[in-house]
Amino acid sequence: MKLKAQALLLSCALLAPVGSALAQGGVLPPQNVLELQASGTVEVQQDLLTINLTTTREGPDATAVQTQLKTALNAALAEARKNAQPGQMDVRTGNFGLYPRHGRDGKMTGWSGTAELVLEGRDFARITQAAGRIQTMTMGGVGFGLSREQRAKVETDAQTLAIERFKAKAAELAKGFGFGGYTLREVAVNASDQGLQPRMRMQAMEAKAGSAAEASVPVEAGKTSVVVTVSGSVQLR
Repeated sequence: MKLKAQALLLSCALLAPVGSALAQGGVLPPQNVLELQASGTVEVQQDLLTINLTTTREGPDATAVQTQLKTALNAALAEARKNAQPGQMDVRTGNFGLYPRHGRDGKMTGWSGTAELVLEGRDFARITQAAGRIQTMTMGGVGFGLSREQRAKVETDAQTLAIERFKAKAAELAKGFGFGGYTLREVAVNASDQGLQPRMRMQAMEAKAGSAAEASVPVEAGKTSVVVTVSGSVQLR
């Protein structure tokens, strides 16, 4: 036990000067470190359509307004579910709210409420036809984007491109500064979309063969650019 105690004291004595030197001199800052970034961009057709259908009701009685909203929403849901299919056309409810209305004098004059139904998926024809057949709600908005599968594929391609550009840029700069190469120190990868604004051909819905059941909402998707940026630092050597 005495020998172990002596060995421990000797170890502490040897470490003390090292700690003292670090405390006095501090840690030397890294040298020959280069920070840079590179991006990879892949343009792709938007393959996800989102249509928002809404309805508004007003009246003096809150319960009556709420009942009207529920009736309109249930009818729209029943119609939309006829053609719902996972991934191709998903159906979900959106905002549902009831709010008091006030006159110019600040007094409450009644109630106003809104309900929303969302149709989303990759089958544009199925979605637009379903939206056109719904009679209890009107068009609230159209949006386009990328499905999960499409996004994953495109991000992988853009990421590969960004990494290759990062490596090439690091090697080029290392050579320009008179170094033979580099080693990677830190790296961060970020992805984003830079797409066109969603748009819809603003035409009146026309029923084919005069039947409202065959109505279709006209839409037109655009393209989006998926950008992956690789940023970080390298140690020149």
